[in-house]
Amino acid sequence: MSEKPAKILLVEDDIGLQKQIKWSLDDHEVLVAADREAALGQIRRFEPAVVLLDLGLPPDPDGATEGLAALQQILQLCPTTKIIVVTGNQDRTNAVKAIGLGAFDFYNKPFDEQILKIVIARAFRVFGLEQENRLLSSRGRPEPLQGLLTGDPAMLKICRTIEKVAPSDATILLLGESGTGKEVLARGLHDLSPRAKERFVAINCAAIPENLLESELFGYEKGAFTGASKQTIGKIEYASHGTLFLDEIGDLPMPLQAKLLRFLQERVIERLGGRGEIAVDVRVVAATHQNLEERIKTGLFREDLYYRLSEITVRIPPLRERLSDLSLLAHAFLDRFAQAQGRALRGFSPEAMQVIEAHTWPGNVREMENTLKRAVIMSDGPHISQEDLGLTTQPKEQENEPLNLRQVRDEAERRAVFKAFGRSNGNVAQAAELLGISRPTLYDLMNRFGMK
Repeated sequence: MSEKPAKILLVEDDIGLQKQIKWSLDDHEVLVAADREAALGQIRRFEPAVVLLDLGLPPDPDGATEGLAALQQILQLCPTTKIIVVTGNQDRTNAVKAIGLGAFDFYNKPFDEQILKIVIARAFRVFGLEQENRLLSSRGRPEPLQGLLTGDPAMLKICRTIEKVAPSDATILLLGESGTGKEVLARGLHDLSPRAKERFVAINCAAIPENLLESELFGYEKGAFTGASKQTIGKIEYASHGTLFLDEIGDLPMPLQAKLLRFLQERVIERLGGRGEIAVDVRVVAATHQNLEERIKTGLFREDLYYRLSEITVRIPPLRERLSDLSLLAHAFLDRFAQAQGRALRGFSPEAMQVIEAHTWPGNVREMENTLKRAVIMSDGPHISQEDLGLTTQPKEQENEPLNLRQVRDEAERRAVFKAFGRSNGNVAQAAELLGISRPTLYDLMNRFGMK
């Protein structure tokens, strides 16, 4: 099969010139726009690699203000697009100005077919080389926040926060329900930090008995207690120069809270049975599903330790609040487990998808992962059914639902857009088709709802 012809956007208000250029470039798919708004609509929809832009566009056909404005807006939407501007023989000033604003090249009217084709071919060649260079540059880099899949604006904001604070040595406190991805974010902090080549050491403070937890954290000297037959370093010392992840810090016993506070203040530890202080350089990331403010009030957690741990606090929303992530994650888990089980599954039945979007997911991402793994194993047909999921539809409670019609409409549109992006796996064209709207309209809605 032959490849599809490359797309070129021609922005020209002269109908005769439109036909002439389209005829000359019959080996390309030429899209046509007669003004700036139409051109921006075509850019949003097709994202062509090359644009031929006449600077004299209505309502200023004898000047260049409209064409230069179109040039800047096109580059804002698609910075990698190569724009070739069209000028008159006596209009060299605006051509130079356009190049200064980011245009790739220019040619003069009346155009020479052979010269125009050479300029266009060079533009496509440069565009392809830049794409290849970006691809090669990205290879070999550690993928930031690997393992985190999201399209939710709140989660994307958290990702930006993680990227900002990762290079620092600030102590981070991650708050969120079980299964929301706290350890994934902690590993992302480590991988994006200057300590990425050192150890990432994780310890669950709720999973180890209190009488063993102190020795696990701080280590012990030979003979410190019965059975201590050799010197053993603890998790804190083992993580030196790297990152220490203290999961479920809210369950840390009070006596150990005081010892951990001293370490955070002084950055030194003492092994059990030891007499000397050991300096440790380590980045500390803590996480809990507990409400630490409530535990402070009831005397179960030290307030001074809380302030030491929460130099930067990141609150992770539960899955039920991440509208676009429900179907996005469901499809991702389906693909992963179907491949692992050697199953050729084609997706979800409509009823199954409705149940996924209606379920409250109290176990968050971990619950969805287990549910989808079971569904893939149990499924008999080409699609995952509601019975395979083992879930029942439970409509979510709508507290303080607005009565103002404008607010109701905006909220309904927001939910529909998030769901469409989840079901289309982030594909703008498919999401627009699901919603029954054009891509420019969808881009307007994305801007209104703060989606990027």
